[in-house]
Amino acid sequence: MDLSLVIPAYNEAESLPELIEWIVRTCEPLPLSYEIWIIDDGSTDATWATLLQLREIYPHRLRAVRFSRNYGKSAALYVGFQKAQGRVIITLDGDLQDSPDEIPALYALIAEKGYDLVSGWKKRRHDPLSKTLPSKLFNKVVRIFTGIPLHDFNSGIKAYRAAAAKAIDLYGEMHRYIPYLIKSAGFQRITEKIVTHYPRKYGHTKFGWERFLYGFLDLLTVSFLVRFGRRPMHLFGSLGVLAFLVGFLTVGWLIWDKLYQLHVYGRVTREVVQQPLFYLGLTASIMGIQLFLTGFLGELILRQSPQKHHYIVAEEL
Repeated sequence: MDLSLVIPAYNEAESLPELIEWIVRTCEPLPLSYEIWIIDDGSTDATWATLLQLREIYPHRLRAVRFSRNYGKSAALYVGFQKAQGRVIITLDGDLQDSPDEIPALYALIAEKGYDLVSGWKKRRHDPLSKTLPSKLFNKVVRIFTGIPLHDFNSGIKAYRAAAAKAIDLYGEMHRYIPYLIKSAGFQRITEKIVTHYPRKYGHTKFGWERFLYGFLDLLTVSFLVRFGRRPMHLFGSLGVLAFLVGFLTVGWLIWDKLYQLHVYGRVTREVVQQPLFYLGLTASIMGIQLFLTGFLGELILRQSPQKHHYIVAEEL
């Protein structure tokens, strides 16, 4: 299989017939084999019934999965990536704002130019300022934080080398940082392509303002998981040893100072336990031990943890 199209859909019954017809019209003239995977993320409208009807029209092209409830876009993409059989995987949103006309060019950048990930850049967006301005700020922060020069990290239209897409671990809200996850997995050839963006034709956006707050919190989570997710002892153990040494040396210096005063002056101005610095040093030592044990327990839990992906598929076409 040359190409797999993975499309997460949540309450997109109105747009899917037009989207699938547009994709088929674009891909049929191409000299390649392809499949379309629609991941119904627990829709509450007629999305699944629409997919059943579309399956009758495109029996050799359309595949679909329906979740038992809404798990989120990351879950839909993860399952879609694992199901896809193509050498190249392209994702689009199901709301008709991403243009299937971009498929041939995106496919060529992966298959012919050798990129691992091509991210769509919606340079001209047809969204209200309440979405575009926070999005620009968010992308600028992520660009600085990750060192990846992309303008639109959260773009729904992307093209992947299959090995890169299947290598990343997606859950929660990790789809916002797919380029960072792919780079951290060792796939370094990442670029972007300016794509056409259309106004929403049906329904309304599924995301509110809170996604930007959650996005920055998720950035900290992803950064921690990428750097220390497989070796928590490296972080907590290092902090623990540092804190313990600071506390131990502080208390040791206070004891030495007391002995020095007794030897030189024959008396002490204050007992060790009467000095606030003693309690700060003791606290630092206790915190150091706790951090070290946290890292140790994290290593034990990591080695015993079960598979985290419990996405229940209700039906599959």
